[in-house]
Amino acid sequence: MTFHPNMDSRIQGVTLLEDLCCRAWPGLIADVWSVDCAMDAAGQYVSRAPRLFVLLESSKDLTVRLQTASDAEEAHVMTAENPICFIPAELPVWSRITPAGRMRHLDLHLDSAALSERFGGRLDREALATADFHITDPRLLQLSRLIAEETINPSGLDDLYGESLVTSLITVLAKIQPADDAARGKLPPRHLRKVMDYIATNYARNIALKELADLVGLSPSYFSEAFKRSTGLPPHRWQMAKRVEEAKRMLKEKDMSPTEAAIAAGFSDQAHFTRVFRRFEGTTPAAWRRSKS
Repeated sequence: MTFHPNMDSRIQGVTLLEDLCCRAWPGLIADVWSVDCAMDAAGQYVSRAPRLFVLLESSKDLTVRLQTASDAEEAHVMTAENPICFIPAELPVWSRITPAGRMRHLDLHLDSAALSERFGGRLDREALATADFHITDPRLLQLSRLIAEETINPSGLDDLYGESLVTSLITVLAKIQPADDAARGKLPPRHLRKVMDYIATNYARNIALKELADLVGLSPSYFSEAFKRSTGLPPHRWQMAKRVEEAKRMLKEKDMSPTEAAIAAGFSDQAHFTRVFRRFEGTTPAAWRRSKS
């Protein structure tokens, strides 16, 4: 199926100065627009595809104010000093341009399905679902400018040149991790940190496997196996280990009784606490506490 961004746009006060320049590469479509903007030119946009907006050239002092709600008090200001932003799929954006002037900008529309098929679990889906109106990574701007130039004035080089630019940009934007962890079936480090931080915050309540899998956009079965490969323990046992560690801290530092520590750490009762504690520590909570006295 041919990818199309399906952008819905309504604009006023904007006149096209040159023919639209468009170029498609695997996983991405690039559009370069050259326009004349009347004072307070405005637009409303929503796309089914995530996109990168890059202000390539503009008249002196021209600003593009972007809002994610028509009545939002906060506006994100795009200028020559802040020329690049990322807009997720389905996020409506309202724009207003002041003062009157000309600008050339680049829209890079990402084919999420193609990228997911290509990169699998290495693709940071959270990054592609999060708006960023203040991108400061100079690599993205440099790569965007090179892609824009190749779109406007094709170099005549092998397609590999443009494809490598696109791959490099997507690798930076979507935080593609090295293939070695994915090849071994492990979670990428950023996903593992996110899950472990979540467990550390919520260890005292029951956490469903699907809840953890959803954090990193994976199926429960795939996530469970990848987590075990990464940590040596299934997710549930990791949570139990965290409960035991917290219970030990309570027994030692807060001088709690085993029953109090069991409840505070999220165990259903002291008997359950004792069974799990013995499994990890080889002794009972009471005996462990006496040994630390």
